[in-house]
Amino acid sequence: MSMRFLLFLCFALFGFSTSYGQFPNILISTSNSPEEVSIAINPKNTNQMVAGANINNMYYSNNAGATWTIGTLSCAAYGVWGDPILFWDTTNACYYLHLSNPPAGPGNSWIDRIVVQKSGNFGQTYTTCVGIGKNGTKAQDKQSVVVNPTNNEMHIAWTQFDNYGTSASTDSSLILYSKSGDGGTTWSSPYRLSFYAGDCIDSDSTVEGATPAIGPLGEVYVAWASKKGLMFQKSTTGGLTWLPLEQLITTTPGGWDYSISGVQRCNGLPFTFCDLSNGPNKGTIYVNWSDQRNGVTDTDIWLVKSTNGGATWSLPKRINDDAPGKQQFMSAMTIDQVTGYLYVVFYDRRNYASGNNTDVYLAVSKDGGNSFVNYQINANVFSPSASYFFGDYIGISAHNNVIRPIWMQMTGAGALSVWTSMVNPVILGIEEAKHDNLNILNAMPNPFKTETSIEFSLEDNINLTAELIDASGKIISRPFLKKDFLKGNHKFEISASQLNLKAGIYFLVIYGDVKCKHVKLLVE
Repeated sequence: MSMRFLLFLCFALFGFSTSYGQFPNILISTSNSPEEVSIAINPKNTNQMVAGANINNMYYSNNAGATWTIGTLSCAAYGVWGDPILFWDTTNACYYLHLSNPPAGPGNSWIDRIVVQKSGNFGQTYTTCVGIGKNGTKAQDKQSVVVNPTNNEMHIAWTQFDNYGTSASTDSSLILYSKSGDGGTTWSSPYRLSFYAGDCIDSDSTVEGATPAIGPLGEVYVAWASKKGLMFQKSTTGGLTWLPLEQLITTTPGGWDYSISGVQRCNGLPFTFCDLSNGPNKGTIYVNWSDQRNGVTDTDIWLVKSTNGGATWSLPKRINDDAPGKQQFMSAMTIDQVTGYLYVVFYDRRNYASGNNTDVYLAVSKDGGNSFVNYQINANVFSPSASYFFGDYIGISAHNNVIRPIWMQMTGAGALSVWTSMVNPVILGIEEAKHDNLNILNAMPNPFKTETSIEFSLEDNINLTAELIDASGKIISRPFLKKDFLKGNHKFEISASQLNLKAGIYFLVIYGDVKCKHVKLLVE
């Protein structure tokens, strides 16, 4: 099956001083103080992506993340209180999972349930609100979800606090689980996964960060953090029955709640995935997290894996490939279930002798987590301030060699923004330089002053759209829109003078059922 990829042509005018990285960065939003971000690629159409940010920010893109439409999520019945998790099911529906903030009324209290909202129009609107886990005034927090691709069952795990934020010995935290077999309309009664309880402080001794994964035979795996370390539960009956006790995967020296200069709050909670591809590592379970076992000034990103259904685990593998002594923190992991490749995104300070300057890195493993190659993916360094809440997590999604990380960064005094990066699999060594349907033949002249000609060839008849986009994400023009092209050679011009292009970076995006590569053009 052919896959939707993009051609990104980067334009930079002579004298323009702002730097840009090896991958084009796309500003998604600066509105409504966005942080704690999540992104999900539609596996049936990788041009369609949805994303979200605290508390009620929603975004969607129909051109693989080149431009985004911004909206605000609402739920009249239960309210919205952040911790967004975005995901797709197998029927082409997408979902926005979040905490609750219900209106005042009998039986209602802050974050008293997990809320699922469903969209049937690719993230443009989310309609029904379904509550999960309501248990009096107890707090339901920090949820995550996985969809079984064979039967569309949804499996969710989260933390229940008897009384959020208290240190009373009579209050505890637990990991709970529920499932849905009808597209999120109804959910099973919550099941207690953690035999060992934690406290309610929302710190190292709290059980938190439960993330479920699906195995190739429908097994359900869940990992979370506790004062003991990373814990693991397993069901071989699709979530109906579980192990009598959770098992210890590995210790996390220094705990999961740690301090990073310039960041008001930071954690190393885990991400869990199982390889469902047809590659050599099918069935391998991976857990990613970060901790300070090497000291408070040397936070690192880690991975363990199990090849026998969680019975035994590998020793922790250090993912960041820099020399010891610098800070890497707040990671997120995903797996491309077509290729089996692992992708881990994290904040990184390896490039600076001191201070809070921060970059964003992507680590890639093509050999089942045995080795990783790191790539810087942000275009501009930023420096967070502890005076502002920066959020607890970032995100990443990948499918069939389309990779989209999402992160927040500060763009000014107290100003938060959300970004993604148009990661090119060619640069990662994942795709061949030649692609199946769309091949760039030439761009002449390059650099150019007034106009350039783009020549490309098609190996099949195809429908294509081209958009010229500025650095803020605004569409400047559409050279063609859903135009049918015949197999063979084609040519069109980009005119800097006719479009009145000012100094800056632009992207030309061509998309459809094609594969293509990135080409950088310079305007003098």
